[in-house]
Amino acid sequence: MLRFDRPASATGEDLVELHCHGGRAVVAAVLTALGEIDGLREALPGEFTRRALEHGRLDLTEAEGLADLLEAETQQQRRAALAVAGGALRSQVEEWRTRLVDLSAQAEAAIDYVGDDETDLDLVALRNQADELAQEWRAELLREGVRVVLAGPPNAGKSSLLNALVENDRAIVSEIAGTTRDVIEVPIAWDGVPLVLVDTAGLRTSDDIIEQIGVGLAQRAVEGADILLWLGNPTAYPTHPKCVRLHTKSDCHENTSPDILAVSAWIGEGVPELRRIIVEMAKSLLPAESDVSLNERQAGAIEQALTALAGLPNDLVLIADELRAARTSLDRVIGVAGIEDVLDALFGRFCLGK
Repeated sequence: MLRFDRPASATGEDLVELHCHGGRAVVAAVLTALGEIDGLREALPGEFTRRALEHGRLDLTEAEGLADLLEAETQQQRRAALAVAGGALRSQVEEWRTRLVDLSAQAEAAIDYVGDDETDLDLVALRNQADELAQEWRAELLREGVRVVLAGPPNAGKSSLLNALVENDRAIVSEIAGTTRDVIEVPIAWDGVPLVLVDTAGLRTSDDIIEQIGVGLAQRAVEGADILLWLGNPTAYPTHPKCVRLHTKSDCHENTSPDILAVSAWIGEGVPELRRIIVEMAKSLLPAESDVSLNERQAGAIEQALTALAGLPNDLVLIADELRAARTSLDRVIGVAGIEDVLDALFGRFCLGK
């Protein structure tokens, strides 16, 4: 039995940990004995981390980083989550908030004692710093994986290529046009880079109602692709910032375009090169080890602060009010204010008690 005294414990409270030997039966017996003691109950998911947050042992960004760390499946996800859990984002936000407080103090003092024409607030530098922080990498892409969508007309070889890329028969392959009706997603990691390969229905006009639904899903997948692999007419590919045009079935048809990668799912031609290209493009979309990644909630709060600082009026009273609004938005990032609506969802992701 180990004792941890507040406030230096993990949760900021007095804690006792029981360490027991044996298999599941021994652990179950200990839990049964504890359950017979009045006032004791099983911890809720994430309860210890939530108590640590409530007692100031960590802030909301660190708790979110810990949640991502628990779910990390690649080294890149682990490193990014560890940086946030270690306080990298909190440090940036607190530094920015300190500058906001100083500027707010100048504005408030100017209202009462100085006068508009004698006050020079360094708002340009603050806006630039806010914009830099708002443009940080998004954690969702790293957590969920870069979406690589295979698209093209029916019988272009999408399903065969997907199977060749993942080295497993995940999609049904047939000579019958329109075999793929649904969207097939295959999570995978190459060189530690999280990816989701997406096979789609062939893009064409069809009278088949079910196939029409599949084509609609395929079109939405193309629109939401981070990287698009186009297996159709090389001159009719969709407009996309990260599009790789492919000449498929190169074992049957000669490739006449040197700027288009020739691949063959049957003999493996071009598949290793295609994997390399996908990894390089995916890495360009993901944060480097030195970058801080933001989740959707954090990015939204920072963008609200940036909005408050954009186009500030000349009136000092209004400027002071906008600076207060920007500070409130930053408080939401680190969990000082306005976070009750996100806590239940956050800690529900944790394992029991953690």
